[in-house]
Amino acid sequence: MKKLMCVPNVSEGRDAAKVEQLADVIRQDPSVKLVDLSSDGDHNRSVYSYLGDPEAVLEATKRLADLVFELVDMSTHTGSHPRMGAIDVVPFILVGSTTTEEAVEIARRFGRYVGDKGIPVYYYEDAATSSQRASLVDVRKGEYEGLAAKLEDPAWAPDEGPAVFNPATGSVQVAARFPLVAFNVNLRTDDLEIATRIAKAVRNKDGGYRYVRGMGLALEGTGMVQVSMNLTNYEGTPIPRVLETIRSEAARHGVAVAGAELVGPVPIRALEEVVKQYLQVHDFSVGQIIEMNM
Repeated sequence: MKKLMCVPNVSEGRDAAKVEQLADVIRQDPSVKLVDLSSDGDHNRSVYSYLGDPEAVLEATKRLADLVFELVDMSTHTGSHPRMGAIDVVPFILVGSTTTEEAVEIARRFGRYVGDKGIPVYYYEDAATSSQRASLVDVRKGEYEGLAAKLEDPAWAPDEGPAVFNPATGSVQVAARFPLVAFNVNLRTDDLEIATRIAKAVRNKDGGYRYVRGMGLALEGTGMVQVSMNLTNYEGTPIPRVLETIRSEAARHGVAVAGAELVGPVPIRALEEVVKQYLQVHDFSVGQIIEMNM
């Protein structure tokens, strides 16, 4: 049976009642499994991860979007994480035997659904309509505050929906893609400049690792800062390599790593290198895990 995962990022991470209300619309269909829900008050963002039959996942995502547009008003939104819309990004992720073409088809159907509601939609990653729009960083440049001006630029006409700024919803960014690892490292300092420098040292666009996107963020409630990252190909850039580089860069500034976090589900093969490096079991394979053989 074909499976598809969807990991929408919603611009609400402070109102627990709203976060749970949104989760409930995903749970309406017992064939769709909500495997993870992560909320962050500093980011003011919640990440919902669920999987199931592609058609059921598509319908669950439509229900989620409809309720987000009712509950979340971008005109009053604040948070440390980049964003352009109430339901900011909606990536459909390849699982098992699902092909890129199948994931793109579902992503485009969802995009048309949102666009028909009069909301601008941009496709990115494998669903992108041009190479200039493949990177989410490029698509989201200017963020919500710059969206009205962006929509007036013919070069940034939306892929679906009108080129009209909707203050309440913003725009929706939709993708089909390989599973990425959302990996954050917290530092024992409140100096945001240090986190920003370290993010530049590891991210691809500033000469760091090819498959790392990253930024420095302030964690206001903790007195710490964070190097927030997406590892877009965990095979090409393993988690331990990134962590050890951050640890080394932080030490140069006299700062310790306070801890790390994985946001949302993680492919088991992404953890293979973690075991190999930190247990020094260099020939380890996920095939040795009992549950992988059941």
